[in-house]
Amino acid sequence: MTNHTTATKTLKVRVRDKHAKALRRQAAAVNLVWNYVNELSRRYIRERHQFLSAYDLQKYTNGAGKLLGLHSQTVQRVSAEYVTRRKQFRKQRLAWRKTHGVRRSLGWVPVNTGAATWLSGQVRFNGQHFKVWDSHGLSQYRFRSGCFVEDARGRWYFCVAVTVKSEQRCGTGSVGVDLGLKTTATLSDGEPLEAGRFYRDMEKKLAIAQRARKQNRVQAIHAKIRNRRHDALHKYSRELVNKNGLIVVGNVSSSGLVKNNQAKSVLDAGWSTLRMLLVYKCEHAGSVFLEVDERYTTQTCSCCGSLSPNSPKGRAGLGIRAWTCECGVTHDRDINAARNILALGHQRLAGGITVSLGR
Repeated sequence: MTNHTTATKTLKVRVRDKHAKALRRQAAAVNLVWNYVNELSRRYIRERHQFLSAYDLQKYTNGAGKLLGLHSQTVQRVSAEYVTRRKQFRKQRLAWRKTHGVRRSLGWVPVNTGAATWLSGQVRFNGQHFKVWDSHGLSQYRFRSGCFVEDARGRWYFCVAVTVKSEQRCGTGSVGVDLGLKTTATLSDGEPLEAGRFYRDMEKKLAIAQRARKQNRVQAIHAKIRNRRHDALHKYSRELVNKNGLIVVGNVSSSGLVKNNQAKSVLDAGWSTLRMLLVYKCEHAGSVFLEVDERYTTQTCSCCGSLSPNSPKGRAGLGIRAWTCECGVTHDRDINAARNILALGHQRLAGGITVSLGR
């Protein structure tokens, strides 16, 4: 019997280009509200040594929506988002949102729950109808909170959170995943994901467009690289979740590796994106996702468990792809690490550690 549960999912559809002018007008008004509460909060902290809450900011922005042509709930969402980001980054003042110029902020118009509806095949919001390319069948969902967002090419999208029924359809296997550069990921069963050169494949074309100062072409190439990467990682993560009930990934961080000559390969691999996709797909499918400390997983023999002196160590050993343990077993570097990562995941489960989906 299939077990149905509800989950929150964000749907993203593209808005027709003819609505871009109207959305840019609203985005400029949103920037004005953001900059106003930003300055107001900074002055309040400096003069009275107090932080304004979202409720306090609402008193100062009442009626702004009517004057600026915004939905009243959009103004409230801007204030709430500002307070959230101020707490997140622990700053008295955040960056200004710029409407014009080369370094302008990308358009953003927040939508509160119930403010947008689906009517006659269009999204109705703030008294206007927006035609979209409906690739998700939006008529079957009840809209929750969302936003209109703009990308670097000036295209607008409608992103909205909805409640969906998720089927418990994860597999029954278990797998360890070793994240790397030569291959984006290597599984404990030996299967690699050799699709991590999205930027490298387009690097020459990108350089030609940059030297020719063709900004639109540069943005289009960057968008193609990003879309190719996301498409490959989406398909790969879905395949993993469909086959396995336990997915264990090493906690390798890209922040330290991007400071050396491997930066392009590290960012091109998309480690954080793959982990993010696995987290929410495991949650929806009822699978278990674990992150474990991957230290010494490359150097430790997955058969006898010893730290062999023959194993590759440090940066000097990055070129060693295969090595033989003293017990006589020859290992592939990445597969051995993935098997050790899987073993660490089983140890966490066997040790009675509470497992939470995600991290």
